[in-house]
Amino acid sequence: MPSLERRPPAGREEAASSTRHFLVHGHKLDTPRAARGMHVVATPIGNLGDITVRALEVLAGVDAILAEDSRVTRKLLSHYGISKQILPYHEHNAAEMRPKIIARLKAGEALALVSDAGTPLISDPGFKLVRALVDEDLPVTALPGPSSLLTGLVLAGLPTDRFFFEGFLPPKSAARRTRGEELRAVPGTLVFFETGPRLAASLADLAAVLGPRDAAVARELTKHFEEVRRGSLNELAEFYADAERAPKGEIVLLVAPPDESEGASEEDIDTALKTALKTSSLKDAVAEVTKLSGAPKRDVYQRALALSKNQ
Repeated sequence: MPSLERRPPAGREEAASSTRHFLVHGHKLDTPRAARGMHVVATPIGNLGDITVRALEVLAGVDAILAEDSRVTRKLLSHYGISKQILPYHEHNAAEMRPKIIARLKAGEALALVSDAGTPLISDPGFKLVRALVDEDLPVTALPGPSSLLTGLVLAGLPTDRFFFEGFLPPKSAARRTRGEELRAVPGTLVFFETGPRLAASLADLAAVLGPRDAAVARELTKHFEEVRRGSLNELAEFYADAERAPKGEIVLLVAPPDESEGASEEDIDTALKTALKTSSLKDAVAEVTKLSGAPKRDVYQRALALSKNQ
């Protein structure tokens, strides 16, 4: 594991100041030392040209970069001529690393957090780190940029005024169907991450509980072979059931919201309330399910009271 020994405090020039530069189309651009604190930096999801100039300035100007996989991040840095210390930060070492990161930031360092691709904290362990830094009143800033979630949503041709990001569905069919039932009444486009080997099974399970809703499968986003396949859940499930069509890599799966005619049945509301009441107070559960289902708050409250008495 790379050393976590502290660097000189903020304001002191590093001996190797020449490392604070990056290359764009062969042109060398110098950048000042980044401001102290944590910089959460979005990186390309495929096309390396999608990174922002501000992101390059920060990556070249920080003292070190925290990354899920140093090999992936080093390819990006190499492409832009950036030489920088890379520290591993992933779900397996996050608890051990957080106190060391906090110590470096308290010493006045500037650090960057990146994921393998896209915007950090979206389905990766960065959330707990940012929460810890906020609790310590340490500076945190975000550099917006690529996101497969939003790119897929823009390309899907489905409603974008409301959407619900679920991340990865459970790996087993029964659990996937249960979760699909819980999401059935959400009045917005559903957005999932999925892997190639599980795509066909997930589509079939969602079709079984959500019916023939419009959906889209987005893959290889921003890359040369970018593809968005659209159709009903049933049609897409049938298409990808052919093993030879199983796509590789991670996929964004999007599902249209329920038709107004579908509404939220009492069964939908009861299922959602049972889930919410496991972790929330009756008041918070009612507020959550009312928002998700679009049902009258008074009706949801009455259902919640009835369920609470029967527990």
